[in-house]
Amino acid sequence: MIPRVWAPAAREVALVTTTRTPLRARTDGWWVADRELAHGTDYAFSVDDGPARPDPRSPWQPAGVHGPSRVFDVGRHPWTDGGWRGVDAAGAVTYELHVGTFTPDGTLDAAAGRLDHLADLGVDLVELMPLAAFDGRHGWGYDGVDLYAVHEPYGGPQALQRFVDAAHGLGLGVCLDVVYNHLGPSGNYLRDFGPYFTDTHTTPWGDAVNLDGPGADEVRRFLCDNALRWFSDFHLDALRLDAVHALVDTSPRHLLAQLSDEVAALARDLGRPLSLVAESDLNDPTSLVPTAQGGWAMTAQWADDVHHAVHALVTGERQGYYVDFGSPQVLRHALRRAFVHEGQLSTFRGTPWGRPVPDALDGHRFVVAATNHDQVGNRALGDRPSARLRPAVLAGEAALVVLAPFSPMLFMGEEWGAATPFQYFTDHTDPALAAAVRDGRRAEFADHGTRQLYGEAVQVPDPQDPGTFVASRLDWSEPAQPAHARLLGWYRTLIALRRVVPDLARGDRAACDLVAEPEVGSAGPFDGWLVVLRGQARVVVNLADAPARVLVPAAGRPLRVVASWDPVTLDQDGAEVCVVMPGTGVTILA
Repeated sequence: MIPRVWAPAAREVALVTTTRTPLRARTDGWWVADRELAHGTDYAFSVDDGPARPDPRSPWQPAGVHGPSRVFDVGRHPWTDGGWRGVDAAGAVTYELHVGTFTPDGTLDAAAGRLDHLADLGVDLVELMPLAAFDGRHGWGYDGVDLYAVHEPYGGPQALQRFVDAAHGLGLGVCLDVVYNHLGPSGNYLRDFGPYFTDTHTTPWGDAVNLDGPGADEVRRFLCDNALRWFSDFHLDALRLDAVHALVDTSPRHLLAQLSDEVAALARDLGRPLSLVAESDLNDPTSLVPTAQGGWAMTAQWADDVHHAVHALVTGERQGYYVDFGSPQVLRHALRRAFVHEGQLSTFRGTPWGRPVPDALDGHRFVVAATNHDQVGNRALGDRPSARLRPAVLAGEAALVVLAPFSPMLFMGEEWGAATPFQYFTDHTDPALAAAVRDGRRAEFADHGTRQLYGEAVQVPDPQDPGTFVASRLDWSEPAQPAHARLLGWYRTLIALRRVVPDLARGDRAACDLVAEPEVGSAGPFDGWLVVLRGQARVVVNLADAPARVLVPAAGRPLRVVASWDPVTLDQDGAEVCVVMPGTGVTILA
């Protein structure tokens, strides 16, 4: 590798190894060394005789984010996935996991040892929460500062190559969660090199990444090159782009449009699909519109409104952003439209929000979930739905999401109703930063809604306490326990149905409808039954404790039970089918 770094305002830049060597300035703001460094060589850069800093494009940080970079030769891995044809995120069943808590060892190699579980489950795409190097040993990863490196406690860049190779060998694609909207607060040395940030725009994390000011072309190149590298050098299949609404870009061509076009070109060169999945809070279908029509051409985007509609219905929670959700009518709107707020008033935000989704847009372009890292970990206690809901209700919730006309995503352990929480944990080495995070977390949940949900005695776990991290590890003895094993088998069945029942495989939102009784829920959990119509398939969910005679609109042909949480009986007569359910449960007819 020939060391090079962009530092447009520098008077001099030195390469720091065992010696200190001046770099040669180019006219475009780049500084280049006159010699190559071998794989495994440690190096850093000093700008204007300042302290030695890691390479902004550092591929390897074995000594942590404050230490030197290390040269990594991506060509050393003996890939075995030459026959891999790829997987498209649109329509895929995705499984989100956090490497540090997915297994007791918390490494990519240990996670690779559990990939057979995911293949057996029927997953298409494994989504890894962020791996970019960050300060400390454990954390969620959204405070990464070396975007080209893989966090060393997870195994470093070699381990990621091994993980992807193993996944492809089992028929699983791999998606990496990347954070381009901000960098973490500790170890972020980009300002030492150039105008990577701008105070023209602000975000919840401070100054915005510079996408449209002086020097922005190289900053955009920094981000696009990062994405292309994961696809080409690490054989990834998809990237999940964190909080793209915080990518403030007023330039004529949005960064995401540029990124989409470059990724599409690479996909053509590689001969396999490469996907970009956006997390956006905007409820704006612009993210899915082709770049030629002024959009960003994302493969898919998260649709949190579907989660909110399902979660609020089955739990009765109405605090915070659940305030506009919870009725069967809202769930029907979410299943047919993907967004609940399409320009209507968002009570939580206090303003009209969102734009309508075009009718022709395939439902598979939206990723939906019953749980994900945000919806669990950003609760005060990091408690999962399994901590509050009975298995039969969890089974119904799963069916509403997995069999919806969208692309479903599971969060690790959800498939067996994991009893372990997923809490917010950090390992900041700066005492002041650690105290600020701890105090901020407690202040965030010192409101009436939290007290109402948990009671007056709720104690928010200390993010810096190692016990908070340890408590969030999955317990792999649970799937063998009868109650957990039953739910796991149910998830396998639901995922399999997406492949064998044509109407459940389609993303046709117009062919999806919902009927319910009673139509209007109370302030608490919905206490009745509902039927989701998916073409000629029917998903029947009874959330009432009492047995129910559910009247299901006929599909124009005889229906049969293809899956059921508990045994049911059918009485078919003309325009309706009566499903006799023995209390809370779920049945699928086709």
